[in-house]
Amino acid sequence: MNRVARSIRTGFLLCSILVSPPLNPWPQNSQTTGSTAHSPVVVIGFVGGFVRHDDSVHSGVQLAARLRDSYPSGVYVEVFENRRREQAHSQIISLLDTNHDATLSSEEKQAARIIIYGMSWGASEAVTLARELDRDGIPVLLTIQVDSVTKIGENDELIPSNVLAAVNFYQQDGALHGRPRIRAADPSRTQILGNFRSDYKRDLIRCDKYPWYDRVFAKSHTGIECDPAVWAQVETLIRSKLPASKPD
Repeated sequence: MNRVARSIRTGFLLCSILVSPPLNPWPQNSQTTGSTAHSPVVVIGFVGGFVRHDDSVHSGVQLAARLRDSYPSGVYVEVFENRRREQAHSQIISLLDTNHDATLSSEEKQAARIIIYGMSWGASEAVTLARELDRDGIPVLLTIQVDSVTKIGENDELIPSNVLAAVNFYQQDGALHGRPRIRAADPSRTQILGNFRSDYKRDLIRCDKYPWYDRVFAKSHTGIECDPAVWAQVETLIRSKLPASKPD
C-alpha cells in the first residue's frame, strides 16, 4: 500500500472516531460503589504464534512500551502470550475491583474502559477475551485485530455486542494470512471501523530483526507485523480512546 493510500486510510479512521457518538462516556464519581477510586484505562495486547510477551522485536510489544512511557499512571498496559488469555482476564477483573471486595458491582463493570489488540493468533484471542468480558457484563471500548488467524474453537470474525468499536487490518498473500472481514453481532451496538488490506507483494517491508524462518516462510504475515504504517494506525486508534497524556 503506497503512502497516499495509507494517508487516506488513516484519515478515514480518524474521521470515523471523531464523528461517532460517545458510546462509552467517561464514568462520573459515584456514591453507590463505596469507593472513590476509579479503575485505570486497561490496554491489553496479545502477541502471535509462540512469541514471548516481552520480545521487543515485535511491534505489539514496542507499542505497549511507548504507551507505558506516555502514561506513567492512570493507564494499565500489558502484553500477554496468546496462550495466556485467562491470565489477562483475571488481571482485568482485579483492576476493575476498585473496592477490593472480590466482587464486581454493576458500577465497577460499567466504569470499565478496556482496549484489546492482537496480532495473528493474538488477534483471535483479543476477540475471545472480549467475548468472555461480554459474559461478565463488562463493556470494551475497542478491539484491534492485525492479520487475525483463528485459533481452534474460537470465532475471530464475529465481534460481540459489548464491544463499542472494532477494526481489522489484514493481508492475504502467502499461506499464512489474516481474516479479511469482521462483522458485528449487533451493528446497533458495535461500530466496525473497517477491514483494511495491506499488500506486501508491491510494497516490500524489511523485517531484518525478525527470525529468518518468519521472513522466509511467512513473509507477508511478518510484513504486516513489522509494518510501521499499520502499527502507527493501531497506536493512533488506541490513543484516541485514552486521556491526554501528561509528563511524569
